[in-house]
Amino acid sequence: MKGKGIVIFLIILIILASGLLGYLVITDSDINKIMGSKKNDVEKTLNSLTLEEKIGQMLIISYRSGDVDNTLKNALYNNKPGGFILFSENFTRYDNTISLIKTIKESSKIPLFLAVDQEGGSVQRLNAIKGTEVTTIPEMFKLGETKDKDLAYQVGEVMAEELKVFGINMDFAPVLDIVKDKNQSFIGSRSFGTTPELVSSMGLSLAKGLEDKGVIPVYKHFPGHGGTTTDSHYDLPVIDKTKEELLSNDLIPFKDAIKEGAEVIMIGHLAIPKIDGNTPASLSKVLITDLLKEELGFKGLVVTDALNMGALTKNYKESEIYEMAINAGVDLLLMPATSTSAITTIKDLVQQGKIKEEQIDNSVRKILKLKYEKLAKDEMLDKSFLASSEHKEIISKIK
Repeated sequence: MKGKGIVIFLIILIILASGLLGYLVITDSDINKIMGSKKNDVEKTLNSLTLEEKIGQMLIISYRSGDVDNTLKNALYNNKPGGFILFSENFTRYDNTISLIKTIKESSKIPLFLAVDQEGGSVQRLNAIKGTEVTTIPEMFKLGETKDKDLAYQVGEVMAEELKVFGINMDFAPVLDIVKDKNQSFIGSRSFGTTPELVSSMGLSLAKGLEDKGVIPVYKHFPGHGGTTTDSHYDLPVIDKTKEELLSNDLIPFKDAIKEGAEVIMIGHLAIPKIDGNTPASLSKVLITDLLKEELGFKGLVVTDALNMGALTKNYKESEIYEMAINAGVDLLLMPATSTSAITTIKDLVQQGKIKEEQIDNSVRKILKLKYEKLAKDEMLDKSFLASSEHKEIISKIK
């Protein structure tokens, strides 16, 4: 249940609790007023922001330390990023990590996306925490082998509850890439499997578990990273497929996610010459705006993979990356070189007429809308959720 339906449901509950159902009639006008208040909040906030602050909302930054120092404080308070991604280096001892996260969150009046790569298997940052046990999540390929959608949903819940202990509200998972052979792919066992049906079924179920427990899932890596052995951290992978071939295989899980209301999709750094030459998908208007948004109907936020990866930095200047990504239809820029240089460079591009401020506004409007809808009650769960017996029992079902 989403949007208007949720509001109607909540209003009915309130009325039932107050015993007034027989006396009140809920009209479309009433609903629209309530729905409109959120829209007004978004516009009010958007109109209050400077250009620099609007650009800041498009940035998800990182800082590889468990301590709060002046460098981090300056980035948070002066540049006001829209989000922060946590890495293993940020997870030290429990109390110290909680202190770090609270400092990050309290730095902004606008709720922050606090993100992490918590996929399971070889990619799970929480396991770096020292002195406190967390639940170890098996690789997604093993989960996929169970073909148990209910179990995938429960694993998503487990992941979300342990993330929420640390106040994390966004997970760069699930991986929707399809692999032919997990041993012959860069993605490998991070994938749920070898068929679009299995990857879609298990990935969307896990995402639903995340979402129902208050964590925003980010589906990745559009348009499909499973068919290459090249690691985009170091070089640009090339996918030798036509659009028709992608639509009949790699894109099926993403199409299904869009139908189910996906709110954030991550774009991979990979080139598909038969669609847009050697331009990486993360910088391609053809792949982001024309294919993902217009043809497939995606209305949510588009986030890049990390912008410091070799697939981009080997081939493009920093200013070219920002100009191409934003004009391609990207809403969130993950891990720019620095937040200061990103804001300065993008502002210059706007002033030079190379990026329209209207494009910035459209992205920030969507960012604020999702934040006000999902992060209004962004609570942290009790430490007792970590490695609980219930969580361990669920994970034990993955053989």
